[in-house]
Amino acid sequence: MKNYLQEMIKRKDLLFYLVKSGLKAEHRNSWLGYFWWLLDPLLNVLVYYFLVVIILRRDDIPNFPLFLVIGLVVWRCISSSINSSSKSIMRYSSIINQVYLPKSIFPLSFTLTQLFNFAFGFVVIAIFLAIYRVMPGWEAVFLPFIILVQTVFLLAVGLFLGYITVFVRDIDNLITYVTRIFFYASPIIWAGGRLGGTGFAWVIDYNPIAIIVTSYRDVLMYKDLPDFLGLFIILLLSSAVVVYMLYYYSKNEHKIIKSL
Repeated sequence: MKNYLQEMIKRKDLLFYLVKSGLKAEHRNSWLGYFWWLLDPLLNVLVYYFLVVIILRRDDIPNFPLFLVIGLVVWRCISSSINSSSKSIMRYSSIINQVYLPKSIFPLSFTLTQLFNFAFGFVVIAIFLAIYRVMPGWEAVFLPFIILVQTVFLLAVGLFLGYITVFVRDIDNLITYVTRIFFYASPIIWAGGRLGGTGFAWVIDYNPIAIIVTSYRDVLMYKDLPDFLGLFIILLLSSAVVVYMLYYYSKNEHKIIKSL
């Protein structure tokens, strides 16, 4: 395990290169290029605002567009990271078969790439905060902690899925449906309080994505403290998974090469 971590540190230049190339490749052939990092969350807000407010006529949430943009920006980072990191090792199979590299670098690089995209999403959130004249309170100092929890959580999921997908290729197709379930089971486009008294409140209480999204809204919109207990539990469990997966990678990487 120690030697494996030292090998990863030696390959930090490769990690930086993978993140940089991933950022360049994401919109390399598009006409608007990196502007899509800002335009994508804006278009998502327009689509869901039309669906929820105009068609379904559910506009009982104050500053609903701001509510939407926070949820959608966070969700975009989570879903993109899960989808890309799950296919990360398969994507670089040609390199892996030729040169020895710590395989965990690839899920890590895709997670960090989406974290950079997430930073651009915060520009959109800041614009909506200014439009609706919502000034975050001192509770915003906990924003880095929420980002840390989200990053460790995504890294844990990415390391696990990146390894499993090598051996069970159907996982790649299944992830599409699983992420869709989590989208509608999390308060992305609806308020979590609506499940109170329905018998489904556990969907919010035990859903890590719901806890993370709600924590962002608490500190940015409502000047409230985030759910520290939920966040600490997510951080603790995710950290344990990351450590275990790194150990597992160090002992079983030869299986990845054989499968590829």
